Formats: sequence, C-alpha cells, structure tokens
Amino acid sequence: MSTPKVPPGETPPAEGSTASAHVERADGGVWEHPMAFLALIVVGAVLVAGFFVARIWGW
Repeated sequence: MSTPKVPPGETPPAEGSTASAHVERADGGVWEHPMAFLALIVVGAVLVAGFFVARIWGW
C-alpha cells in the first residue's frame, strides 16, 4: 500500500517532530543590530591604539 498524498502547501505529519520543542526568539533583541557592536569594538580598538601611539610620540 502506498502512502497517502499530501496536498500542496501542507506539511506532512512526522513522527518524533521537534518543531515545537523550543520557543522562537522575538524580533529585535541584542543581536538585531550587529553593526552597533562592531562599531563599539572598532572604536575601542582605535582608542587603545591611540593610547600606544601617544606613548610612543611622548604626549
């Protein structure tokens, strides 16, 4: 006997499915704007580098 056909657009049932085992993260949150974190890291690196350049030049 063959398996029953599933209409297009519907997901066939699966045994042992884990699709609902976790709650999805809401939109937004800390990782919504990764460029902001990258900017903070770059600014911090420039400040630290500027400190060493100032020490070398004797300011």
